[in-house]
Amino acid sequence: MNINQNTNNQIFEEMKNYLDDFIAKRKWEKYRTPKNLVMALSSEVGELTELFQWIPENECLLIKKDSAKIKEIEEEMADVLSYLIQLAGVLSIDLNKAFWEKTKKNEKKHKIEEYK
Repeated sequence: MNINQNTNNQIFEEMKNYLDDFIAKRKWEKYRTPKNLVMALSSEVGELTELFQWIPENECLLIKKDSAKIKEIEEEMADVLSYLIQLAGVLSIDLNKAFWEKTKKNEKKHKIEEYK
């Protein structure tokens, strides 16, 4: 594991700890099941998708210039990340490790030479 991987792991751990505390203080643990979290995650991905719905393909990158739209996108991305981190926590999945393992698998599957 390199230094960036360790840093990412610390960041995920901080976010997970914050979310655990946030949920515990509100007594929401009983709702924090894999099924509920996947459903919530899916809903948030849908809300993110909705922000791009009906925008012509050639205009999608122009969104970067719309600070209000970017703020909405940031908020939905944060919600997606929040539920993904919670789901990983409930299932005892190390997201950082899973990411790097999947990246290595993708590197083997999609060799650079095949795309030159």
